Amino acid sequence: MSMLTGRRIDVDLVRVRDALTAVHDPEIGRPLAELGMLGEITERRGRVHVEVRLTTEDCPLSAEIRHAVTTVVAGLDGVREVEVAFSTIPPRERAELSERIRREAPPLTAGVGPGGTPVYAVVSGKGGVGKSTVTANLAVALAAAGRRVGVLDADVWGYSMPQLFGVRRNPVVLGELMMPVPAHGVGLMSIGFFVNEEQPVVWRGPMLHKALHQFVTDTYWGTLDALLVDMPPGTGDATLSLLEFLPDTTLLAVTTPQTTARVVATRVARMAAESGVPIAGVIENMSAAVCAACGEHNPVFGSGGGTLLAQEAGAPLLGQVPLDTELREAGDAGVPVVVAASESASARELTRIATVLPTPRRKLAGRALPLSVVSS
Repeated sequence: MSMLTGRRIDVDLVRVRDALTAVHDPEIGRPLAELGMLGEITERRGRVHVEVRLTTEDCPLSAEIRHAVTTVVAGLDGVREVEVAFSTIPPRERAELSERIRREAPPLTAGVGPGGTPVYAVVSGKGGVGKSTVTANLAVALAAAGRRVGVLDADVWGYSMPQLFGVRRNPVVLGELMMPVPAHGVGLMSIGFFVNEEQPVVWRGPMLHKALHQFVTDTYWGTLDALLVDMPPGTGDATLSLLEFLPDTTLLAVTTPQTTARVVATRVARMAAESGVPIAGVIENMSAAVCAACGEHNPVFGSGGGTLLAQEAGAPLLGQVPLDTELREAGDAGVPVVVAASESASARELTRIATVLPTPRRKLAGRALPLSVVSS
C-alpha cells in the first residue's frame, strides 16, 4: 500500500507479462513466453498468480524457474505476493514445439564466413594428463566471461563431465531433441547421463560413431560462442568420427611436462597435420606441484614437455597449469576450480588461458566458395 495515500496500487498485468520476457527456460535458453510456457496470469488484491507450463512433468529445474518468475514479478509496483503454479504442455503442443525448435536450431558449423560455432576438440596422446579437467574449467571460465558455451563429452569409455560438474540426471528430451544439461553456465551432454556411474560402456566403433552423431545432431545446442569437446585419449575412432561430423574442428592439445607424455602427444600432432586439422594451441597441465603451506612450485613431472610439443606442432603454448590442492579438491567435489577456488594458482591460469584461446580458422580446401558476377 502507498504510505502517502493509504490506497492500494493496482497491479498492471500487461507489465507483469512484459517483465516475464526476461525469464528464460534454463535448458532451451529462450523466453518462457516465446516457447508457449506462460499460461494464465491473474491478480487479486496484490497477489499475482502465474501459471508456467513445463515441457515435461518432472522438470528437474522447476525450482529454478519458480525462483526466477517470483523474483521478476515481486519487484513490480503493487505486488504483495507471487504464486507460481506448474502445469505441463499438452503432447500435441509439445510435439509442435519440438519441431519448431529443430527447424530453428542453428547448425554447429557453417560454411565459409561468419556464423559458425567455434569447435575446440581437447585432445591428448595418453590418459591421465588432466584433459577433462582442463576442458571443464575452460568452459566455465568462458561462460563466466559471458560466452555461450557447450561441452560435449566424447570420451565415451572414460566419461567424467558428470563428476567434474556435479550433475547426475537424464537430459530432458523434447520430441526427438535432447536438451543439454545446464551446470555452472555451461550446457553439457555426456553418455554418463544415461548410464549408472559404475557401469562400464563396452562399445565398438560403430556404436561409438552413432552415439557421437546423435550428440551432435540430436542435441539442441542453441546458438553457441564455443563448443568444447572432451575427446578420448589417442587418435582412435572417436577423433575420426568427430572430424567427420564437425569438419571445422580445431584441436587443443593437453600434455604434461613429462617426456613420455609429450612423445605420445606428438602422435596427435602428426595425425592433425596429416588430416589438415589445425591445432589452436598446447596446454601444459601439472606443470608444477604447488605447496599448500608455502606456495613453492615443485616440477615433480619434469619440465619442458609443453614447450617442445608446441614447437613440434607449430602451435602456441597457451599456458602452464600448476597442480594444487584446490584443483584436486574441486574435481572430487564436482565444482570446477575456477568457481570453487577462483584465486588458486590453477584457477587463475585456467581463467587466463580461456581469455587467449585463438579463434579457429576455417579450412577452405575442398569448399565451394561463394562467387558473384559483376557486370560491366
